Parts: sequence; structure tokens; C-alpha cells
Amino acid sequence: MTPQEMVERALELSSNDGCVVLVDEGSTANLRFAGNTLTTNGVARSSRLTVISIAGGKVGVVSRSAVRDDQLADVVAAADAAAREAQPAEDARPLVEAGPASPHWDDEVVPTDIEVFRRFTPALGEAFAAAEAGGRKLYGFAEHSLTTTFLGTSAGVRLRHDQPTGRLEVNAKSGDLKRSAWAGVSTEDFTDVDVSALGSSLAQRLEWAKNRVELPAGRYETLLPPSAVADLMIYMFWSAGARDALDGRTVFSKPGGGTRVGEQLARLPVTLTSDPAAPGISCAPFVTAHASSRESSVFDNGLPLSRTDWIKDGRLEALLQTRHSAELSGLPVTPAIDNLIMTGPDGAASLDDMIASTRRGLLLTCLWYIREVDPQTLLLTGLTRDGVYLVENGEVVGEVNNFRFNESPVGLLGRMTEVGEGGRTLPREWSDYFQRAIMPAVRVPDFNMSTVSQAN
Repeated sequence: MTPQEMVERALELSSNDGCVVLVDEGSTANLRFAGNTLTTNGVARSSRLTVISIAGGKVGVVSRSAVRDDQLADVVAAADAAAREAQPAEDARPLVEAGPASPHWDDEVVPTDIEVFRRFTPALGEAFAAAEAGGRKLYGFAEHSLTTTFLGTSAGVRLRHDQPTGRLEVNAKSGDLKRSAWAGVSTEDFTDVDVSALGSSLAQRLEWAKNRVELPAGRYETLLPPSAVADLMIYMFWSAGARDALDGRTVFSKPGGGTRVGEQLARLPVTLTSDPAAPGISCAPFVTAHASSRESSVFDNGLPLSRTDWIKDGRLEALLQTRHSAELSGLPVTPAIDNLIMTGPDGAASLDDMIASTRRGLLLTCLWYIREVDPQTLLLTGLTRDGVYLVENGEVVGEVNNFRFNESPVGLLGRMTEVGEGGRTLPREWSDYFQRAIMPAVRVPDFNMSTVSQAN
């Protein structure tokens, strides 16, 4: 069966009150390299079926990979049985009413393949040659995936979304392997990746690292590049569930009850937005929930998504809401969207200009091993990695030791003194899970480097 046929057949087989079927057809292509040489490449395919059966407000979910035609009835029967045996779901709502079907619903699924790197690989070869000539070694990988999701429900919803996702991660090392620099790129199809510029940036960072400066722990004026900002803002976004805020569990809980929606979080006019139609980082324009959680509901599958301002001009505008949590909070329904955009004032400076205007401070490359310490303040801890640089009188004068940091992204919003121009970026820590982000560099006057790290 085609994915479309599998959706229709599964809906026919279910004997309960309602049914939601999701079929995810995935394909990936990748290149890996080490020491200025390609080491491996490959392609892979995957298929996953999720059947969500509904019986009198109770839900049963069964998900299986690579389901054969003769196994489909058993999967649906298992979901039906699980629903009948379950406890009533507190988020139970009528299934979303059907709108127009996706115009490309019936189109064949065309997987990605190694040809996606046709224009990229010659440029990568030139970068290898330049690195070899400069006594540097490049390590890393390029990966492209294409996931097609088919959503069908017993209420008549027939929606499809094709999601291309690409990333490049490169680690450059000096010939003696004592100096290291990292760069990452997020892309839809690798046609917009400037490998030469990436190689030049990495070479410059290795040159900066030739001069080593040891600094103690403390609070430093710090420039966070877009990748580091993305890691912090994405974690804040993931933590912005309305239900947990209503229950008094998070930094977005209002003392005495309710949420902090409407409060001013930042002094600067910072806006944090998700938009399914954002150019270059577009994503599914409807809810696809494979299971219910405190931030998502299987009953919301197919709900249309549109641009949502989570923070506008520094003010908290919305939290992650299902239809169920929106009824509890009295706020609009604002489900999660799979991209994130942060902007500041118009005419923002570039990162180079921000460096040039710094009297003395630190320039980070990226963050790593981020973990939550306190949900009430959203205090996070983690490490710096692959280059922390000292800036004096507008110039980078050397590399300093790594640090462990302790900071809250919500606290940083209130203390930022400058927000630079934005651009598409790849978070270092969360790149396996979230790759569609447009972020600026930011200046924090007192970033908390709590201890010196021995990590190299």
C-alpha cells in the first residue's frame, strides 16, 4: 500500500468512535569526513505508522515501524483495544473538523538521496585542500532528511506535509590537535551553504587561539553568537507549556496563581515568534501530535497553525496551549510550531560590529551539555565549547579557558543590552531535535561563568 492507502485502510478498520492515523515516510542522506577526507556516505529510508483510536473519550495509541500490509489490521486492533481499556483522557475534545485536503495529498513520496550534495561536495573538497595547505584538519558531517507526514482522521481531515531538513557541522583542528573551532549550518537543500566562508571563519578562530589567556570564574560582559542564543531560546520555548505554568511549576507561573502572560520580560524590544510560513525555515502548518502530553493533544491533530508571537516587544504574549489547556487558562489556543525566530530593534549591528564596539569582554562559540537546575527560574547550567575568546578594545586578542555557566534564558532577556542582526543558525546542543531557527547575537553585561572548566 501507498502511505495514502494505508491511512484510508486503517481508518476503515477501526471499530471505535473515532480514529486518527499518521504515516511518516522518512529518508536521509549523509556524508562524513575526518582529517580532510570523506570517510563514509549513505542513504536510508524509514516508515512509521501511528494509529490513535478513540472510544468514549478514552485513547489508545499504537505506533510501529515498517508495517507490512498484512500487519495493518493487527496494529489497528491493538489501538482499538488499548482505547477501550484506557482511563478517560482529560484532554478529550471533538476531533478537528475537516477543511480542504492538502492539494498534493495524492502525490508520490520522492525521497532525498545523495544527489542533494551535488553542488556542495566540490566546495567541500576545496575546503579540504585549503585546510591541508594551512596545516588544519576538518572533521564533521553533512546530513539531509526529507520527512513526509500524512494525517487522516475519521472526521475527514486529509493533510500532508513534506519537511526537508539539512545540517552541516564542521570541527576544525590545528595540526597538533591542541586548538579546536566549531561551526554549524542549517539548510533546506545545501544550495545556500557557503563552505569557503565557513572554512575561512574556522581558520580565523584557530589563529585567535594561538594566544592563550587564563581567566578565573566570574561575571563577564559576553557576546553570545546566534548558535548559543538558539540553544537557550529553544530550551525556554520547550519550557513554556501553559499547563505547567498554570500548575505553578515553571518560571512562567504567576505568584498566587495563573500565568505571567502580559508581563514585560525584556527591557529591549525583543520579539520571539514562530511562523509555519517563514521563508527558509517553513514547517508543518497544522498540528501533528503522535501522543498527548502536557503541551500537546492527539485530539488537536489537524488544527491549523499560524504565526504566533510568544514574546512581543519584550512582553510575554503566549504559552504553548492545547485546546484543553486554553480552556483552563482562558487564553487563546497557541500550539507548538516547529521553528523559532528572535528579532530585536531595527538597524541592529552585525556580530563583527558588536565585537568592534566591545572594550573588554568574552566572545563565545557555542554551548554544550545544557541541563536544567531549577524550573522555577529556568536556571540552566552547561559548558562552553570549541572556542571562548577575549575581546579587548574591539579586537579578539586570544582564546581563554572553558567555563561552566549558570544562567536562565528568561533572566538573560531582562539583562541583555544589545541584540544584533538575525540570521538562520544551527543550535549546537539541540541540533538533533530542532534545526529551524533564526537568531541574533546578543550582548549580556554580566554573563555568569560560575566555574572554570577543564574541558578542552
